[in-house]
Amino acid sequence: MPEFKAYLPEDEQLARYAKALGHPARVAILRFLEEKSACFAGNIAEALPIAASTVSQHLSALKDAGLIKGEINPPTIKYCIHPEAWAEARALLEHFFARPIKTSPDC
Repeated sequence: MPEFKAYLPEDEQLARYAKALGHPARVAILRFLEEKSACFAGNIAEALPIAASTVSQHLSALKDAGLIKGEINPPTIKYCIHPEAWAEARALLEHFFARPIKTSPDC
């Protein structure tokens, strides 16, 4: 069996993005924000069939991963996709899946 090499910094970042994308509600939120093409200042819970408390948790996970930005100016909170992180996530995922897989006939 080949020796495992240490995690690369890009592996850790890819894992953070993948974890953030690991729930369909988060994917729906990102799709919603992407379709707005601007910061969204409304109530995302009203736009999606997700409870407000659940939306809040998912927004927090997306923000922690860096995929979205939020600006709080009470009573308004604006959310938008973080374009640099979006581009980095796309590049990391494309690079990861572009690698040819090596399979064994007995696998």
